[in-house]
Amino acid sequence: MGPFLRPAIACGAVLASATALSTSSRAFTFPGSVSAFTVPAAFPTSVYSSYYVKPGPTNEPQPAIFDPVLNITFPFNLTNPETIPTHGTDPVLFPSALANLTDSTADALVGAAFLEILGILEANHTGLVSNCSKCIAALSVAQMTAKLAPTHLPGAMVFLCQLTKYKTDAACKNTYAASNFGATWTQILANADIVGLDGQYICASLSSDFCPWPYVVPVEVKFPKPRPKNPKQPHRSGKRAKVLHLSDLHLDTRYMAGSEANCTTSMCCRYSAPPTEAIPSAITYPAPLFGYYKCDSPFYLALAAFQSIRPLTGTSVEDHPAFSLYTGDLVAHDSQNQRSQAYVEVTEDSVWQMFKAYIGGPVYAALGNHDTSPDNMDAPHDIDNNGPLGQQFSWNYEHVSKLWEHYGWIDNATQAEAALHYAAYSVLHPLGLRIITLNTDLYYRNNPYSFLHAADPDFSGMFSFLVQELQKAEDNGERVWIAGHVLSGWDGSNPMPGGSDMLYQIVDRYSPHVIAGIFFGHTHEDQTFIYYTKNGTHQTADNAIASSWVGPSITPLTNLNSGYRMYEVDTGSWEVFEAYTFYADVNTFNQLSETDLGPTFQLEYSTRAAYGPAADWPRDAPLNATFWHRVTEAMEEDRTLATLFNTYQGKSSVRSPNCTSEACTAAKICYIRSGSAALGRQCPQGFASVQSPFTGKNF
Repeated sequence: MGPFLRPAIACGAVLASATALSTSSRAFTFPGSVSAFTVPAAFPTSVYSSYYVKPGPTNEPQPAIFDPVLNITFPFNLTNPETIPTHGTDPVLFPSALANLTDSTADALVGAAFLEILGILEANHTGLVSNCSKCIAALSVAQMTAKLAPTHLPGAMVFLCQLTKYKTDAACKNTYAASNFGATWTQILANADIVGLDGQYICASLSSDFCPWPYVVPVEVKFPKPRPKNPKQPHRSGKRAKVLHLSDLHLDTRYMAGSEANCTTSMCCRYSAPPTEAIPSAITYPAPLFGYYKCDSPFYLALAAFQSIRPLTGTSVEDHPAFSLYTGDLVAHDSQNQRSQAYVEVTEDSVWQMFKAYIGGPVYAALGNHDTSPDNMDAPHDIDNNGPLGQQFSWNYEHVSKLWEHYGWIDNATQAEAALHYAAYSVLHPLGLRIITLNTDLYYRNNPYSFLHAADPDFSGMFSFLVQELQKAEDNGERVWIAGHVLSGWDGSNPMPGGSDMLYQIVDRYSPHVIAGIFFGHTHEDQTFIYYTKNGTHQTADNAIASSWVGPSITPLTNLNSGYRMYEVDTGSWEVFEAYTFYADVNTFNQLSETDLGPTFQLEYSTRAAYGPAADWPRDAPLNATFWHRVTEAMEEDRTLATLFNTYQGKSSVRSPNCTSEACTAAKICYIRSGSAALGRQCPQGFASVQSPFTGKNF
């Protein structure tokens, strides 16, 4: 055992609950040579070629990041924690005005519209009998302004927001100023079907007091060919490959060790002005070098996780994983006034260099909702017939796809495809598996562009692309894994219901004979959920056809431990036969300054060992949708299994709420059986996330 390897007492405690379910016929084995790996305290400086600020025992590094695509070295002030910007500097795009108004005429128009909107919101207009009808009427007036005087609308939105106390003055500016989201909302208002479904979604997103989230009649997907009556089932090779699944690193290049880690407003672990006699220091919890529960990942934590991968997974430079999945969110949770396109680019460069330094084999990635600027935004190309608005995020698709090509993970043809398809692509791995990545921001409920043409969930063309690739795979006898960021199911709080239902139909059509695995990120939690035939109307083990693995996050935000996962899969059927999840206990990070060691990453649990015995699952059967349904049936009989699932959901965080009640158990079972937003919203609410106390009602 090397100098940085040591037993993990916490690992043994967690594994005890899993091995207690084991029998002698199901001997548990570790995937690597050790079950725990303690990372060296010293920062691995060789990852980056040069530094503006070198790492030290009490300070984070500031690498000088060179971009091989743009052929530039990003300046120090872009990530310097003491020079965080207070307003956006990116180009701002507005829809073309329908009329060439003078400034004075435009001001008069905006003023009149402002007064009319105030009247609609405050008075009892004839015919406006509900808050929803008032909101729609106000949006109709705003739409006229967006079309005639678009550049004047953001200022009016800020003023209206502040006047009505809809948000704080600062939040109004951060939301509706032109350089933040004001120009985006102007585009959306100018192009939305205000009196149709688009307007209802916009009003519901502003407040549930305006409009409820509308019930949506599913749009039937048109498939190129009917489902084969007797589809050919895949054959197993009997050979296993290792696949890594990392997600939601959220690298905070502006993290400052020693700053306030327990702040009341995000982001925590950020620079604050030095104390003076008039304003003394009030830091209650100094930010540890390796991170904290209310902060995104510093460089030290990110590279600690990467250093632990080889010893824990049993991989090496020569014997690397067959490939790795990264299911989105590279960039920290900065507010929009602190972000920029360059900030996204420097983070992309920083993280992909980590992958290249520590992970062999190709990396197949999907963009997350934070991997863009403005935050959460990706616009459909047809918003203006692929004009300037439809191309406004192409800088990112082009940049990130060329980085993937530069590192040899995709070829030139695939790069061109990714640049066209919102950074999504389809690629055939040398071992025969097809991986299809999706930009699920296009159906994300916090992306206002997803409200456009809401009656057509495939307005972006993303689902047509997916169907096209799956049909090719079916015709060619290929197996497929799908990777995205925003999940389609669980409690239904994240995706738009139309897009979620459309994806469910596609999974139903091509599973299980084509689709062998579905992988998401986004929630930062360790979750899974199941798809059934006939849109989930009959949820039985026999009808379970596919399941999704939601990867745990490397970032601790919020109140979570840091973790990642490795799968063992059959290289013929590409079914998952084992999944190992690893984690580091963030609660111990504040003690590391007293030692000469970094954090310990350790095996948290084996999926088969944790759930297989209770589900009476054969040792030689894959961990598929039927397996997970059997697990939920076992939960119905034994509530402690739901408690165990809840513990793993937060990566064994000491801050996770307990799930010991019958109500929490019923909710978890329902979430696991919900592959769509519609199904998830029917579940008991308030038990979905372990990042804060549960709000659901107990029976």
